[in-house]
Amino acid sequence: MKNFKAYWFVIVCIALFSCSDNGNDNDNEESYIPLTAEDGEQFSGGEATVFNTSEEAFGFFMPTLTFDQQTDFGVGNSFFRQSWVTAPSSTTARDGLGPFFNAHSCSSCHFKDGRGRPPLFDGEDRAGLLFRISVAGQDTNGIGFPDPVYGSQLQDHAILGQTAEGQFTISYQPIKETLDDGTVVTLQKPIYTITNLGYGPLATVQISPRIANQIIGLGLLEAISESTILGFADENDTNGDGISGKPNYVYDFASNSSKLGRFGWKANQPNVKQQVAAALSGDMGITSSLFPYESGPKGVDLTAIPNGGMPEITETNLDRMAMYSSTLAVPARRNYTDQNVLKGKKTFETIGCTSCHIPKIQTGTTHPITILRNQTIRPYTDLLLHDMGAGLADNATDFKASGSEWKTPALWGIGLIKIVNGHTNLLHDGRARNVEEAILWHGGEGQKAKEKYKKLSASERENLLAFINSF
Repeated sequence: MKNFKAYWFVIVCIALFSCSDNGNDNDNEESYIPLTAEDGEQFSGGEATVFNTSEEAFGFFMPTLTFDQQTDFGVGNSFFRQSWVTAPSSTTARDGLGPFFNAHSCSSCHFKDGRGRPPLFDGEDRAGLLFRISVAGQDTNGIGFPDPVYGSQLQDHAILGQTAEGQFTISYQPIKETLDDGTVVTLQKPIYTITNLGYGPLATVQISPRIANQIIGLGLLEAISESTILGFADENDTNGDGISGKPNYVYDFASNSSKLGRFGWKANQPNVKQQVAAALSGDMGITSSLFPYESGPKGVDLTAIPNGGMPEITETNLDRMAMYSSTLAVPARRNYTDQNVLKGKKTFETIGCTSCHIPKIQTGTTHPITILRNQTIRPYTDLLLHDMGAGLADNATDFKASGSEWKTPALWGIGLIKIVNGHTNLLHDGRARNVEEAILWHGGEGQKAKEKYKKLSASERENLLAFINSF
């Protein structure tokens, strides 16, 4: 009888233990309820989204463009991709390169409409990275004072018969970041040296490196209403979250007035057309209605050097280039229903990244290009300036932007840069070799999010990076 009772005691204990286990399993199952994507989450550009993951993913025009708009897009594309030549030339519509410049064409820096990178070694073609230079102070329009000899941009190429302004070299200082689980990540801090100056020494200048960014979706960002952007601003951090995004107000050459800045690493251009014209002038030495004067070092008689006309690009062709740049479609999100990606999305929100990288925005109703109106887009930017700390500072002011403030870059297309451009370099100067390094460079207003990232487990970090790279 004792053995019988002992037998049943064991059976009951096993049953109770089994019930307890089942309860725990149910709790675990409830904690891992499958996550679901939002309706339409894959449409990063709304109706202006393209489903393509090839090396041409950044080069498609937005759907529903009219026939005339498609024609202008095609002509603008040709001006964007083909090289300008020195004047005089039989190719009269494309001559006038230089006399001092950084690249022969827009696509030299934005290869396949994508992102540039720093040179991997001294002597490699530097297309994709350039240096803005400035001395202390700003004029009445807020434009920074240029170097008195070399102007506002170091141009490292020149046409035949002229001497380039200078060259530069880059060395890197390793900086180690240790995550909470003991993982060590080595960052690289760039150190720039300007060499071979052709026209004497520089003044005491601030060097502000700029890498060419992918140019998809620019028209959609232009179509966001000013009131929507200002609604994201909290310059005095009234809600106490440590994030104080502020708008940049910049000089608009066409209207001779101050306008909200949207484009460029410090939001220093008000619209796509001026962004294009400024790049033509500064990067290639091509004059336009907005920037009608040749640039070059002090002491060079620019009037004695043949040019491609006054201006060198016609208003019609400048408008076509602006049309092209405005209507490049945004690639769709990939793997957006994958559970690990969705977990990463949740972590992205939890650690505070969405305070600056606003996930979803509605464009306005007034843009002249119809497809850009009333679109629900997912650019993951607020188009505002944020103090990113001393580690990323270039110490150069840019209108309202201080030396440590940068515009929140849009994340769309970030995971396709490797396919399109063959690298994964990020940030304004390409110093970050991948997304994780870019996160670990965050300081200032991004410091809290960075510290929270460092506390994540390896799997949580992997999921977060998978989410960001799904764009």
